Amino acid sequence: MRRMLVLGIAAAGVIGWSTGVRARPAERVVDLTHAFDETTIYWPTEDGFRLETRFRGHTEHGYFYAANRFCAPEHGGTHLDAPLHFYEGGASAEAIPVERLVGPGVVVDVTRASAANPTHAIGIADLEAHERRHGRIPRGAIVLLHTGFGAFWPDRARYLGTGERGPAAVAKLRFPGLDPAAAAWIATERSIDAIGIDTASIDPGTSTTFASHVRLFEKGIPAFENVASLERLPAEGFTIVALPMKIRGGSGGPLRIVALLGR
Repeated sequence: MRRMLVLGIAAAGVIGWSTGVRARPAERVVDLTHAFDETTIYWPTEDGFRLETRFRGHTEHGYFYAANRFCAPEHGGTHLDAPLHFYEGGASAEAIPVERLVGPGVVVDVTRASAANPTHAIGIADLEAHERRHGRIPRGAIVLLHTGFGAFWPDRARYLGTGERGPAAVAKLRFPGLDPAAAAWIATERSIDAIGIDTASIDPGTSTTFASHVRLFEKGIPAFENVASLERLPAEGFTIVALPMKIRGGSGGPLRIVALLGR
């Protein structure tokens, strides 16, 4: 029942599915998405986002018309990692149940540890410390890891640890991420629906095995990367709506993610 109510309100903004009655909107909607443009940060081996103007102006019939064409990798900017990305047989982008993409949000603040160590691996101790302050992470939560690195966007050198591009730059990546043991713990002991982070990867930048991706994706838990504006959210008491491009067979895709804050 809770999930249906959340989905009903979030889908239309103010309209409930079950009754059709106009509901009171959230007091505030916080956009957690970086805009896509030529400054958008992608993995060093990717080309990035390109927008090509097809037409912009007044037509021979007198009306204004604008149309563009865009090209982008699946993984870059604020985006979804589908379980298929690092787990054979995992759900592709279009197959993720929408119920996993809308739900109660939780922000785990690890900004202090990340400022002290730019390759901080967010561990079980960090998650347990959050629970001592704010209570147990609820089943079905969408957990957002706030490292503070979103403040560096779109400065590639500060955000990624290197401004270089190409395969050799991957070894120079330096940013916080989730420790594999903590990924396994939160997936099994707390049964969350999804997880996000304000860095370029759910694994720390120094990872070479991407084990946190694997631990999450084998449990069917999608990840959101390069999430913006986490400093604007409380630790709990809000709803996340995270709707990616529905790419059939995709391992991920561009994501529009918002938080709905109640009164």
